Amino acid sequence: MKKIDEILYSLSKSKFRSSFHLKEKDKEYIKQKGIEKIESHAYDFLRKRLAPAYIPNDGKQTPMRGHPVFIAEHATATCCRNCLYKWYHIPKGRELTEEEIVFLVTVIMAWIKKELVSQ
Repeated sequence: MKKIDEILYSLSKSKFRSSFHLKEKDKEYIKQKGIEKIESHAYDFLRKRLAPAYIPNDGKQTPMRGHPVFIAEHATATCCRNCLYKWYHIPKGRELTEEEIVFLVTVIMAWIKKELVSQ
């Protein structure tokens, strides 16, 4: 799999992906909960919403707002199995491996940390 910096750079070139940013309330939420808790949420969301081999509502399982991780998922193309295939070449129809989950959470958290220091 690609390096995190290369992925974030590629995503920043996408008009759609680069349109997502954390709002002040999202940054406050992260500050309030702590970055470790946000990372824990990312693992939970990916394991429940993306890891299964078949997802009945694939493409609609990740809200566009409501949690910093949801925004990060859209920004990093980790929001549905179609995006995982297009951007990361992770095939649909099989459960995500633990290694893939760790990698994707690492991408999400790198994006969040970048957002926290920008703007």
